[in-house]
Amino acid sequence: MPKIDFNGISKTFGSNTVIRRFNASVEDGEFLVLLGPSGCGKSTLLRMIAGLADISGGDLLFDSQRANDWSPKERGVAFVFQSYALYPHMTVRSNIAFPLVMAAFRKWHHIPLVNMVQRWRVMQQPEVKAAVERIAEQLELTALLDRRPGSLSGGQRQRVALARSLVRDPSLYLLDEPLSNLDAKLRTQMRSEITTLHQKVKKTFVYVTHDQVEAMTMATRIVVMNSGIIQQIGTPDEIYDTPANTFVARFVGAPPMNLIPVQIVGDELSAEGIGWTHCGGTPERANSAIFGIRPEKMTISATGDGRMPGTVAVIERLGAETILGCRLGDGEYGGISTENLVFVRMPGHPPLGLGAACTLDYDDADAVWFDKPTGQRVTPLPATATPEAASAL
Repeated sequence: MPKIDFNGISKTFGSNTVIRRFNASVEDGEFLVLLGPSGCGKSTLLRMIAGLADISGGDLLFDSQRANDWSPKERGVAFVFQSYALYPHMTVRSNIAFPLVMAAFRKWHHIPLVNMVQRWRVMQQPEVKAAVERIAEQLELTALLDRRPGSLSGGQRQRVALARSLVRDPSLYLLDEPLSNLDAKLRTQMRSEITTLHQKVKKTFVYVTHDQVEAMTMATRIVVMNSGIIQQIGTPDEIYDTPANTFVARFVGAPPMNLIPVQIVGDELSAEGIGWTHCGGTPERANSAIFGIRPEKMTISATGDGRMPGTVAVIERLGAETILGCRLGDGEYGGISTENLVFVRMPGHPPLGLGAACTLDYDDADAVWFDKPTGQRVTPLPATATPEAASAL
């Protein structure tokens, strides 16, 4: 199983650059997820790993060996496509065995009659039969081996596509948004199955998705991308708790992190015409700070116990929990517009209706700070320090 290194990888199509100096490593046996919005270059990067797209610049290394010019066969990878790419005229058994049939393919097998006979001979080999049955049992496909893809559900087709990749015992698995065509229940089921599969085979997985839930629940590490540029690399907890910039803070989390541009005077913050006291330390550049806080770190009360007065503008009841969107201040709740809302995630069903007055609060230690001009996360000064004192250190 190779370790993969990306040394300044770039990809251009004419004058359009879709990946810019990508530097990262994929460790042996890890589950790496490439996460980002559509068009950010993550699928293109996956195709470059597989050898299906040329590398415009930089080096792709497999165990320190330059692999830019290796053929897909030399790389020993399995690729699971978003569209499943199953052969509709073949049975499940034949679809799963197809990589093994192609491994025995020779030029003269293009002759129609020879092709048919040779494929039958390979399918009858004991080691091929054993490999197909082993993978089918592992993915609960044994009862479906003699059926064709057209009679299968979406989840069953996805398992067949995975089985076809597994049967060759590759050293690296590449998965390009394999769950995007499934309904919500099947997506949840297949997330668990793919995670379990990774734990069983103990091989390296590189998985592409724009769904942050898939990334957070499956990955050992996440690479967050935007416009072909790495925004942050880290574990799911690192990405969620300490986002590197405002893009990551907004992209990861549902609802996303609350980001409030504030003015700072001493330990007093002000935004949207209201002010409150914050005693947990603030950035040195007080006039260009963005205050960030996760919705589940906020509390809401109708009794006026919090520091930030607001008005309930959105209520989303999700069964075990409720998400409320509030406008700071005590004005009208603003109808259906959701701009500039502060979201609160809380358990149960709070007794608050649309337009209700409320107050918001949080633990000072849960605040995250960003620099407004750059959007980068910054470390606040200690609560007892001033900018003048810090510059004297």
